[in-house]
Amino acid sequence: MPSQESLPVAVIGAGPVGLAAAAHLLERGLEPLVFEAGPTVGSAIREWGHVRVFSTWKYNLDAASVRLLERNGWEAPRPTALPYGSQIVSDYLEPLAATPELRDRIRTGTRVVAVARQGMDKGRSQGREQAPFLLRVEHDGGEVTEVLARAVIDTSGTWTTPSPLGASGLPVPGEAEARAAGLVTGPLPDVAGGGFAGRRTLVIGSGHSAANMVLDLARLARANPGTEVFWAIRAATPARAYGGGDADQLPARGQLGARLRTAVETGAVQLLANFHTCAIDVHGDAVTVTAADGRSVTVDRVIPATGFRPDLSILSELRLDLDPAVDAPKALGPLIDPDFHSCGTVPAHGAKILAQPEKDFYLAGMKSYGRAPTFLMATGYEQVRSIAAALAGDTEAADAVELELPETGVCSTSIPDDAAEAAEGSCCGTTAPVPVTIGFATGLQHGRSGETAGL
Repeated sequence: MPSQESLPVAVIGAGPVGLAAAAHLLERGLEPLVFEAGPTVGSAIREWGHVRVFSTWKYNLDAASVRLLERNGWEAPRPTALPYGSQIVSDYLEPLAATPELRDRIRTGTRVVAVARQGMDKGRSQGREQAPFLLRVEHDGGEVTEVLARAVIDTSGTWTTPSPLGASGLPVPGEAEARAAGLVTGPLPDVAGGGFAGRRTLVIGSGHSAANMVLDLARLARANPGTEVFWAIRAATPARAYGGGDADQLPARGQLGARLRTAVETGAVQLLANFHTCAIDVHGDAVTVTAADGRSVTVDRVIPATGFRPDLSILSELRLDLDPAVDAPKALGPLIDPDFHSCGTVPAHGAKILAQPEKDFYLAGMKSYGRAPTFLMATGYEQVRSIAAALAGDTEAADAVELELPETGVCSTSIPDDAAEAAEGSCCGTTAPVPVTIGFATGLQHGRSGETAGL
């Protein structure tokens, strides 16, 4: 059995947080080995490359990654600019992955299908911490190999595992058939790219991803007669989706809520509140979506914006301690549970909060937030900085966590939705830093040709 020290630290996922982990590990004198299931780095972000993010470049760049890039002649983008997803990949991730320090340490087209301890199943304890991790990986073309690692940082995100449409957390009858037929789309389709003009579309969900889709469709409808937009939410009112307006320190995010409110109040969008999806019926090129109270709407396309959840199946042979509500590390769960954490701060956190019973295994990035819909790339960067320090034995640096997040007027609370509008801005008496409320790696907005926030 090889010694732990001679093995690399395996990083699962070559998105922003995964590559940041690799950069921090290198600075700590540790050897990273990054596995990416997609054909290129940032594969998930490429799928929403048409989307512009709420957060400026300032919040989207990792310090260790920037140091590595600048040593290789890279010039940083303007810190106050709002990049599209495609620009995050082309202007940041691709140059980072191409540096001499990282390019031979990244394996694309390589999907991790299982993580375990070499020679030990989940039930064996004796000598467990001395055994290296074993990663079973499937390469493009079908070949399966195994790789040993001294530690594992799983930054694979949640993009590939969107939540189903059912209010009970389960797919509703007919959902699988509708998805297979392409009548239920991916979570962030490019509606301006074709296929939606002149059609009836239903967006299901109440987060920023849903708001972006609704506003993109409303804009499309203005230029294309016959285009109809329906928006279904489970809440009694859309007050929370409207957000903090002018109080938001990310102006594009505040504008999103204001424009969403206008779209609904002017009738450009037909709101379906208290809508709990219970069935989908496919008939030809259309679907009928039915709610638990018997209401139904027939549309040509359904855009699901119901959030994401982590794929934990590859970790079934590891000893994990997860929050029972949101599938995040147990110590982190109560800090990010959207049903209970109120406006204030999500504290900076690192290796200590993210540690698992399986020594030297960490969930980081969006996957560490499990089902919780609140995340900012800067949060993930601080996570992996701390984890790299912990793996290098620098406990003091690992514990010294700091995080600057933009302030917002949005209060995410457990008060009833029908009282949320009256409580906005007053539940804490002041605005406070909170993460961007979205379903994946950063706050999102839509817009083309210089537009910044939808309608």
